[in-house]
Amino acid sequence: MKLNFKKSGNGKPFLILHGLFGSADNWLGIAKNLEENYTLYLIDLRNHGDSPHSEEWNYQAMAEDLRELLDAEGLDSVYLLGHSMGGKAAMKLALMYPERVAKLIVADIAPRPYPVHHQHILEALNAVDLDAADSRKAAEAQLEEFIDEKGIRQFLLKNLTRTEGKFAWKINLPVITENIENVGEAIDSEKPFDKPVLFLGGVNSDYIQEKDKADIDRIFPENHLVYIKNAGHWLHAEQPDAVVATLKAFLDA
Repeated sequence: MKLNFKKSGNGKPFLILHGLFGSADNWLGIAKNLEENYTLYLIDLRNHGDSPHSEEWNYQAMAEDLRELLDAEGLDSVYLLGHSMGGKAAMKLALMYPERVAKLIVADIAPRPYPVHHQHILEALNAVDLDAADSRKAAEAQLEEFIDEKGIRQFLLKNLTRTEGKFAWKINLPVITENIENVGEAIDSEKPFDKPVLFLGGVNSDYIQEKDKADIDRIFPENHLVYIKNAGHWLHAEQPDAVVATLKAFLDA
């Protein structure tokens, strides 16, 4: 699958992968602070953003998409960052094709399985009657019946686009809804990834817990675990300066 991506900057190639319901644009602010020293590839994963839709949606498929992108761009070895779902896709690629990843950064996710916890958002998205929405404001009003937090509504509405004069979701909502369990599946391997790995967590998030350290050490023995203060799961949006400083320190080491 030919993934959509945005490319900028100069230097060592650095790929960034968004999380569930996200897109390449989520990391534009971080990328702008790294363009001086790295060639940034902000990628839309399959069934997200402007990348193609597919009935197949799992981490194996996502990793193969990324390998195809590396081949197409002539990238032998890259720095790779993934947030949440993108973090699991990044781990999968590193374990499947370790020679293609020089350093790995996993933002606020661990390799373990996670229970499905996005049903409420999926219920909200599926309840929106796009045919009845004549504006983004009207679509948001429908979402507001399910989701109180304005920030979450605005994040989800970034997936709204106009096609032939009508609103449509950029994400492949039916396939994501049907296969949402795949997002939480564990990432594992009998052969560890023995290159440098940074696990970046938010102090106010519970996605990376003390119990995860054993799996992280087993699969990624050369790991560093850093928590960002005053940040939750969306650490790159909540504390961008701290995230950029931590990334630079890790990549420059």
